[in-house]
Amino acid sequence: MLREIKVQDAVGRALAHDVTRIVPGEYKGVLFHRGHIIEAVDIESLLSIGKEHIYVIDDIEERWHEDDAARHIGALVAHESLTFREPHEGKVQVEAVWDGLWQVDPDALLTLNLSSQLAFSTRRTLTKVRAGERVASIKTIPLFIDPVEIEQVEQVVRALATPLFTVKPFMPTKVAVVTTGSEVAKGRIEDKFGPALQKRFVHYPIEWLGQTIVGDEREDIVRAMTAYIEQGAQMVLVTGGMSVDPDDRSPGAIRQIATEVITYGTPILPGAMTMLAYHHDIVLMGLPGGVIYDEHTAFDHLLPIVLAGIRPDKRMIASFGHGGLFV
Repeated sequence: MLREIKVQDAVGRALAHDVTRIVPGEYKGVLFHRGHIIEAVDIESLLSIGKEHIYVIDDIEERWHEDDAARHIGALVAHESLTFREPHEGKVQVEAVWDGLWQVDPDALLTLNLSSQLAFSTRRTLTKVRAGERVASIKTIPLFIDPVEIEQVEQVVRALATPLFTVKPFMPTKVAVVTTGSEVAKGRIEDKFGPALQKRFVHYPIEWLGQTIVGDEREDIVRAMTAYIEQGAQMVLVTGGMSVDPDDRSPGAIRQIATEVITYGTPILPGAMTMLAYHHDIVLMGLPGGVIYDEHTAFDHLLPIVLAGIRPDKRMIASFGHGGLFV
């Protein structure tokens, strides 16, 4: 068990925990590590950071130290897509090994945070992450933790059908764009969709097959989409013509080609009029004008998901309303 003693009485005793020194705006780091044998010369250093008492350990055979517990749980949830840093002050930092889609089991995460004295903090699930980015942290709350707590975590994690944490890599994908609108096709205004999309694509393993500009007729849109599918496109994006105006015929064209329509409309703003469908395994999306003007839209939320090989259903799309307001 832990016992508190005055630092003046601690000479010759081993520290039960790391002692951190903080200089606001300049430095935060370990002054003395766990296990350090306190010497007389250390007393003034400890007092200078406000440590008039420290913990020493009596009879700890049956309890886990915070660093050992964090290291053990990190190993338990390890995955090839993740790097686990060495624990510091009972905390393990988790980083992505490669670019991809960050996935968490939210129900298991809630269970773990309700039932144990370990805190699991993560990035929001189904979001794009880059290699080397921190995606999660596992922190032991007490300095020493009962083995029963560790066993409870082990039971939850081992019962999972899929990993608690993972980064699903993006798949190389051939993408084509069909831009609609008589005003663009006739040269009255300059197309802005193509540049906006290509700027986004640099962050993914996307092969740009090309862009075709057509008018507002459904047959022309269908013909252009079909041509790209025959060329091997794995994703066809139809831009413009996604509102309820009589000349906006993109949704009808997508429906004509699709073997499955997931949704026309999302609870994500900007981009509520986005459409997601499939022609067998080929992704079909209809993109409204917000893609040109807004940095993050429904399209930006959906793109990493479908590029990771996940096929959203209506329930998943509906769930994006929580946290789906980006303006």
